Amino acid sequence: MMDLTPMHRRVIALDVHQAKITACAVVENDDGWVEVTKQDFGAFKRDRRALAQWALEIRPEVVVMESTGVYWKSPFAALEAVGITAWVVNARHVKAVPGRKTDMADAQWLATLARAGLLRASFIPPLLMRQLRLVARQRQKLVGMCSAEKNRLHKVLVDAGIRINVVVADIHGASARAMVKALIADKPMHEVLDCKGRLRASREELFEALSTEQFSDVHRFVAEEIMQHIEQIEQRIARLDARLLQGLKAYEPQLRLLQTIPGIDLQGASMLLVEIGSDMSSFGSAERLASWVGICPGNNESAGKRKSGRIRRGNAWVRRLLCEFAQAAARTRCALKAKFDSLAIRKGHKKSVVALAHKMLRTIYAMLSTGSHYQDKTVDYEALSVARNAPRWLKMLRKHGFIAAPATA
Repeated sequence: MMDLTPMHRRVIALDVHQAKITACAVVENDDGWVEVTKQDFGAFKRDRRALAQWALEIRPEVVVMESTGVYWKSPFAALEAVGITAWVVNARHVKAVPGRKTDMADAQWLATLARAGLLRASFIPPLLMRQLRLVARQRQKLVGMCSAEKNRLHKVLVDAGIRINVVVADIHGASARAMVKALIADKPMHEVLDCKGRLRASREELFEALSTEQFSDVHRFVAEEIMQHIEQIEQRIARLDARLLQGLKAYEPQLRLLQTIPGIDLQGASMLLVEIGSDMSSFGSAERLASWVGICPGNNESAGKRKSGRIRRGNAWVRRLLCEFAQAAARTRCALKAKFDSLAIRKGHKKSVVALAHKMLRTIYAMLSTGSHYQDKTVDYEALSVARNAPRWLKMLRKHGFIAAPATA
């Protein structure tokens, strides 16, 4: 066992399990004697309260626990309620420290490392953000479910010989969905075609694509069930969106700031904000934020040779959002698109998306840190403003006599 120089005199470490919490307190008295106390607590509400009171009596300088699944959240909240902010540490960092005895309990080893100052707290957002994370993550899950159901409906229609996807870009657009629902309702074809709306496809093309010769009662039954499920999920997503935005009313300036970046809309900004928070000082630098998300290139070099640069596991929720933002930004007319195009030539599509997501995250860090809007180096914002407002300006100048009205023939 290696010698560790203590930096803290009073430390508590928690080994959190599903049904039990093992606590270890290491306290150095005034005479230099180190006292180690171990105690087990249950996982119910009364047990968590007892743990918090026990910790208050010890008056620790540092309280640490590993981020084991979701089990750490309840003890963390119980300690937070009595004014103790615990450190939630990465299990990989704990295992990477050498010198552990095989017979030493997990909680005691955590306390030993914390006492020596070898652990660093992970980012834990404020209580409001942690609660809104549940809403945002449930929304992401429902969006995935909705996409899967839409794909399933498409397969059912193709199986029935309906090729509406050939003539319509999005079969879940307003007009296409109306036609599909009319088919499911077994309406006459002329009524189905009356739902055409503003589709570019002609009625003749749609008539050929919507052939119902193979559309049996079984197809109609399954398609109806899937369509109802899709609409139910969309209604739930809308409710989650409303709840998320209501909870973020105090963060409207940050939401408006994030929406100035190409590829980020209101919902995307809100879901990103509840994951990374608005205070970038918690991370310290853009590099640390990117490492926490797991979107930066891997650093694996040995003997001067560069090995795999694969990204590591981080916050998968943020990484998914950033990749969606990157793919949306790559379809716009901005510097981000130019960056993506230059990367795609030599890296391919997927690696370019991750690289652009990394760049966007660093930009987001700078914007939230300084409170400045996104400025695209390839866009002349002054020219855009003039082009948008010049007709109105000229009209008002003529109205008030600053310039002469154009002569009429």
